[in-house]
Amino acid sequence: MRSKSQSPINVKFILIVFFLVFLLFLILRSTFSPSPDQQNQSLDHSSAVSNSSSEDQETDEDNPSSSSSSVACSSHTCNKISPSLANALVHYATSNVTPQQTLKEISVSLRVLEKKSPCNFLVFGLGHDSLMWTALNHGGRTVFLEEDKLWIEQIQSQLPSLESYRVIYDTRITQADELMEIAMNNEDCKQVTDPRFSKCQLALKGLPQQVLEIDWDLIMVDAPTGWHDGAPGRMSAIYTAGLIARNKQDGETDVFVHDVDRVVEDQFSKVFLCEGYLVEQEGRIRHFNIPSHRTRLGRPFCP
Repeated sequence: MRSKSQSPINVKFILIVFFLVFLLFLILRSTFSPSPDQQNQSLDHSSAVSNSSSEDQETDEDNPSSSSSSVACSSHTCNKISPSLANALVHYATSNVTPQQTLKEISVSLRVLEKKSPCNFLVFGLGHDSLMWTALNHGGRTVFLEEDKLWIEQIQSQLPSLESYRVIYDTRITQADELMEIAMNNEDCKQVTDPRFSKCQLALKGLPQQVLEIDWDLIMVDAPTGWHDGAPGRMSAIYTAGLIARNKQDGETDVFVHDVDRVVEDQFSKVFLCEGYLVEQEGRIRHFNIPSHRTRLGRPFCP
């Protein structure tokens, strides 16, 4: 009797176990096996990839440069730093000479470059910070204007990749007060025009054509020499920078003037770049943002 009563229990237990195993199998299968829709999507995707690969292959056969570009972009070489940045790192790492601007002063221009670069950047002055500005404006055009011919030759021999032009100044620091008075009483100095055709005595007439044909996004005035009486001073450079900015086809130009702790840089930047356009000052550098005067006729020289 005991053996007969135990038999149905064993069979029932076996059936339950078998059912659970079968149910688990169904669950696993439904989880890891793609549905018909997924299979169709997979097939469609595979077909699309195949067609795309075929089209790419045909395109590459027609245009070999496309193929080489694709191969180049898939390699680790795409992560290399730019040549201008590499040159700057090596130059400053192996040189004991550093830029004259402080970290905080450089940061003023850097914040604008981070927003606008690659852009057109004009710098009055060729010096130890020139390679840095070129690297920070990678992909843009950075041009330097310098008065010292021998200095240009020396820098070009060391850094031939820099684009620089010579500018001749016919002023002296001792003329600063006289030039300010003449300009303040001369309506021609408040006319926005090409510097070559300006009747204002402060306008630089001998700028290279390559400079005047470009709309500049940033202008840095850190030259010419202005620390002794025989130096040309930055009167004309500051005035002309403001003229170039106002004469831009459209948009705004950020103008920076260094060494505003000196009388000429302080007074001429406030008068001809206008305190109404002043954005900020950090240490010895002053930042102005000047709008185009060509897009709004009748705009006053200063706001």
